[in-house]
Amino acid sequence: MTGTRGEDLRTALATRVVVADGAMGTMLQAQDPTLEDFQGLEGCNEILNVTRPDIVRSVHDAYFAVGVDCVETNTFGANLAALGEYGIAERTSELSEAGARIARETADAYAARDGRPRWVLGSMGPGTKLPTLGHIAFHAIRDAYQRNAEGLLAGGADALLVETTQDLLQTKAAVLGAKRASAATGVDVPVLVSVTVETTGTMLLGSEIGAALTALEPLGIDMIGLNCATGPAEMSEHLRHLSRHARVPLSCMPNAGLPVLTKDGAHYPLTAVELADAQEAFVRDYGLSLVGGCCGTTPEHLRRVVERVRGLEVPPRDPRPEPGAASLYQSVPFRQDTAYLAIGERTNANG
Repeated sequence: MTGTRGEDLRTALATRVVVADGAMGTMLQAQDPTLEDFQGLEGCNEILNVTRPDIVRSVHDAYFAVGVDCVETNTFGANLAALGEYGIAERTSELSEAGARIARETADAYAARDGRPRWVLGSMGPGTKLPTLGHIAFHAIRDAYQRNAEGLLAGGADALLVETTQDLLQTKAAVLGAKRASAATGVDVPVLVSVTVETTGTMLLGSEIGAALTALEPLGIDMIGLNCATGPAEMSEHLRHLSRHARVPLSCMPNAGLPVLTKDGAHYPLTAVELADAQEAFVRDYGLSLVGGCCGTTPEHLRRVVERVRGLEVPPRDPRPEPGAASLYQSVPFRQDTAYLAIGERTNANG
């Protein structure tokens, strides 16, 4: 079975610019949920899906009210590692389904008012343990991501968003879990991947954007893009690479700039107009299909973005995919040179 809304989303992403929401966690915390709301597990935002759905719904409502096309579910931490730290890993499916259902109900209510489709992106976050570093077994998180995704699909998600990924092995586990969930439930929805590139110019473990594209695109993902860690200025060159080489549509959800530490905590300096300027330029220059915001962005940021880009046609791209193989760190194109090629291993004599 194919999810009709999911197919509609695929069509939209191929033809026009779709706008997603912004930050979730800060807006939840701003409503001062109590320790009782968290069932004693302070900071576990996913618990609010069952104890305070009204708070979660109010965040979705705030973004839909400014005109966005889709919202992400409150399930960023509904995975084995994050919930395991609270001792409730067995609640992955329950909390995922509850989060998706709240977003689905809110989206349907807005769609019923004006007939314009609204979509739900099922958020699948990175967790806190990285398989490449041996923190957790690959098969364990793959199977847990499948439970995460099955819950999201049961709750009515129109797409599965593997987001804020820092380790390519973790990303692969999440994508495979999402694909297995679609097969198990018979619901075919787009699988979107958003990697996080640090200010160093690579993902947390040192992977360049080219390595990410080479490793992930063959898995059959429907979209690749960037989110979190930096503001739009630091994402430009990475988006340029994706625009030149990616066969699939592109996304970008930056933070509201790089955080500035003040006496009152971290402050994100990018204004709503500045974010809208950047996203409009990215759509024009790199052919983005999905835009939104991450940490520090608010409904006002997204209102400005909606005014600029929602409904614009996706500019044509002429990608030149470069066949190659990727290590954890970089992609090596399948290109034969006449130069001498030495293959060896360096030994660190200092131990």
